[in-house]
Order: sequence, then C-alpha cells, then structure tokens
Amino acid sequence: MSAGPLDPTPLVVGVDGGGSRTRVLLSDANGVVLARVEGGATALRPGQEHAAADIIKALIGEALASAERTDTRPAVCVVGVAGAGQERAAQALWSALAQRRIADDVSVQADATIAMDDAFGDSAGVLLIAGTGSVAFSKAPDGRIERCGGWGPNVGDEGSAAWLGRKALSVVTAAQDGREPETALTGAILTALELEQLDDVIPWAAAATPGTFAQLAPVILQVAASGDLRANALISFCVEELALHVRTLARRCFVDERAAIPVAFSGGLLSRGSLVRKRLEQRLKSAVPGAMIRNDEVDAARGAVRRARRLLGMEVA
Repeated sequence: MSAGPLDPTPLVVGVDGGGSRTRVLLSDANGVVLARVEGGATALRPGQEHAAADIIKALIGEALASAERTDTRPAVCVVGVAGAGQERAAQALWSALAQRRIADDVSVQADATIAMDDAFGDSAGVLLIAGTGSVAFSKAPDGRIERCGGWGPNVGDEGSAAWLGRKALSVVTAAQDGREPETALTGAILTALELEQLDDVIPWAAAATPGTFAQLAPVILQVAASGDLRANALISFCVEELALHVRTLARRCFVDERAAIPVAFSGGLLSRGSLVRKRLEQRLKSAVPGAMIRNDEVDAARGAVRRARRLLGMEVA
C-alpha cells in the first residue's frame, strides 16, 4: 500500500544498483528532486541479497537525512538492480527490502527496465547498457520487450568494462610470453594494481570480482588514447561486440537495421565523450544505418522515480 491521499507530501525513491555503485534519487510525488546519494555496489549475486538490501536501506536513510525528511517513510520505492532480471533473485531482494520497511510499497526491477523508462518512456527504441556488465534491451513498436546479451560475467557481458579488464590481462600475459607484441598496457596495469611483477596478477585475478576487473577499464582507455596498438585493438573489439548487440535487436524488433530506430546508451563505459562511445557512434553509422542516437544522458535512477510516481497513481508524461 502507498501513503495515499492523507499524506500531503508523499515521497518516492528510485534506486539504480550496479556492479560498481548504487545511486538513489529521492523526490516528491510531483517529481521534484529532493536528494541524490551514491554508495557501494548492489548488483545481485547469489546469497548476497541481504547485503544489497542493507546498502540500499542505508542510502535511502542518507537521502532522507539530506532532505530533512527522516520522519517520513517513502510511499513507493522502485529498485532497479543488475541481476534482477532473474525472477528468483528479484524476489529474494524484494523480500529482504520488505523486511527492512524501506517504503510502504516496494517494486524490484531489472536495471535495464528503469533505464528504458527514462530513455523512451512508453515509446519504442533500443537501449544499450555497458558498465561493469553489458546488456541491450529493446521495446518494439508493438510493445514487445526483447533482450540481447546480459548473460553475466562468467559466460557473457561482452563489451563491458569487466570484460575489457579481463581481456587486457590476457593481452599483457600473452605479451609477457612473447605470443603478442609488447604493449604499454603491461606497465599501466601493474601500476594501477600496485603490483611489482606480472606473476602477481595471478592471485589478484583469482580474488577479483567483476567490479574490480571493471576498474581496469579507465587504464585501458587511457593507454589506447596514447596510441598503443594493442589497447586500441581491444577497444575496437569492445565496440564491435556492443554494435552487434544493437544490430541484433534492430533486426529482431524493427525488421532491419536500416529502419529509423531510437538508440540510447547507459553505463559508465558509454558516458558522453568517452572513447568507447565515440567509436561506437561512428561504427553504428554503418552497422545500424537507421540508428537515431539519443544525446541526452540516460538516468536510470530518474527512470525508477518515474515508475514509482506512476505506481503512486500520478500522471507521468
């Protein structure tokens, strides 16, 4: 149940949880933003639902304190997190959040769902997300929702920051063996990881999470920008994988890639002005000629607030 008409100023919360960070947006029922806070990762992993719920609860508390509304429990909270596309994981997180009474009404969605809410509203389009992980979603003109990628860090997430980090480690170890040419990636990665020799990468990688692999992405991008051939080849490979996600959904939902197709980007690897985004936009001109790229940044937390306001019964344009 929600706060209802007796509450003159009901609050809504949107949560965008990823593998590297979690963003919380607090607003009133009219969509006026009252507070924004960020915290640790809450992407769902088996058995970690309660840990994620604790982080989300703490961040909502911070947002309420920032807005000086600690005496008010939000009417609706929409939580979009990576991994919630799996029904069992979403239900486990919902149960953990309900126990913590973070809001009168809680809805758990996949991170792509809330990002699409912000990118397209009720319209059709293709959304490509590339952060710690990667996935593409599309809404067809007939309302169908389709997915491409998003198979997780162990068997998928091609073109993501974590994928890029793992690939770079393979490149530097191959260069050490002499199987590949020398690359500036070797020194840059050792420096970033504060390791003395390449053999130390083995225990580091064994203990690494997708989030820590993803932390290598900025290093790779910097080395690529300096002109290193092997780093640039990795970026080209990354771009090709991401373009393939978009083209697959363009064909599946819009007949072919030459049709007029709204395309939006989300995730840290595709932030405006980033090297990957620039090259991807260029690649899509030939891979998906009909792509109409949205220039505005997609704010998944804002999309979650939009959905929360609709659940509250508000008219949302």
